[in-house]
Amino acid sequence: MDIDLVLEGRTFINGELSYAEIGIKDGKIVTLGKMVRGGEERIDIGTSKIILPGFMDPHVHFRDPGMTQKEDFGTGTMAAVHGGVTCVLDMPNTKPPAVNVQSVLDKKSIIKKKAYTDYGLFAAVTPGCHVGLLAPMVAGFKLFMGSTTGQILLNDDDEIASVMKDINITGKRLSVHAEDDNMISGESESCCRDHLRNRPVEAEYSAIRRLAHYKGMKINICHNTNPESIRMASELGFTTEVTLHHMFFDVDRNTTAEYKVNPPIRDKATKDKLFQTFLDNKITMFGTDHAPHTLSEKSQDFDSAPGGIPGVETSMPIVMNMVRTNIIPMEQAVRMGAEAPASAFNVKKGKIAVGYDADLALFDMRSVSTIDVKKLHSKAGYSPYAGWEAVFPDTVIIRGQIQVQDGEFCGERIGEDICG
Repeated sequence: MDIDLVLEGRTFINGELSYAEIGIKDGKIVTLGKMVRGGEERIDIGTSKIILPGFMDPHVHFRDPGMTQKEDFGTGTMAAVHGGVTCVLDMPNTKPPAVNVQSVLDKKSIIKKKAYTDYGLFAAVTPGCHVGLLAPMVAGFKLFMGSTTGQILLNDDDEIASVMKDINITGKRLSVHAEDDNMISGESESCCRDHLRNRPVEAEYSAIRRLAHYKGMKINICHNTNPESIRMASELGFTTEVTLHHMFFDVDRNTTAEYKVNPPIRDKATKDKLFQTFLDNKITMFGTDHAPHTLSEKSQDFDSAPGGIPGVETSMPIVMNMVRTNIIPMEQAVRMGAEAPASAFNVKKGKIAVGYDADLALFDMRSVSTIDVKKLHSKAGYSPYAGWEAVFPDTVIIRGQIQVQDGEFCGERIGEDICG
């Protein structure tokens, strides 16, 4: 067999690091072992680096089309690849929203050839939507039970029930923004505690309880903010997703519009319990909910400022620093950041195994840096993680093609739609 590229070095395979050689052909891993023969090009990564599967972010808002002053598919995926993320799943609340065959096709046409990483799209669930026609075109479906950016709310139980059967038949996963909109208040806000008052944790519980009719379906509960939601969702057989901002920030310490997000950051006790649930390995996957707005928008008075926090470039490097400092094991970082999201959304990525895409992220765990907003690639131009320690990838490879080397971008717009 002719092999395009062989990588040699300490590699994360089957839950542990050991020496391996990875043979890559036509963007796929075709052979794996202690000694792989041939290879037009061979790269020995040395003893200081490790080879991990590229990470997958199952929850980003790249604002393309319609809000590209905040982000577009080029800047969003450029940010992603510098964070070791090789595939993203983009949410449907753009302008216009991705809700039917034509709007999804139009979005695909607009973003095609912009991406530096691979990507998939979500379609929003709306009353009477043609799920069967949409399914081959999208990575999954998205249900907004609570109001947030965009007007794609679907919070009526009968209307939800009318599309659930069709979604189940497709085999696609449904990601849910689980906040019961009936329990969300529109009172004036001046800080994050006011935002929390308006979007109480009971709204999250109520939304998940209402989904109990669909126990065992392929449902993913997005951006869980508390351990009780994790418990309820897990008992229903749903996958669960967590952001760093819900595990690290609290309403009394992080008060400004920079931290305004839906669902809201909560009090310190809830945040600490969520973090312990994470340490106990009870959460399925990370999802950044990367939701950039312009700095001028975020600098408005709190009530007027939009909700959303950028994180696609910084989250996994922060997680890798947690590995470096022995807060979590490497296995958990890889499972939650690569294996679990790829498995949940049925993508042949997230593992270093024969037959999988050759998406790889190389890290030197001794190479610690401080997050510098000026060096980030999102249009947002700000980050609540400025000054935090992180381990960014040294090299990032997507389908066998090097996109980042020695921490610097060297690739092209090679991103492909995982659903064609």
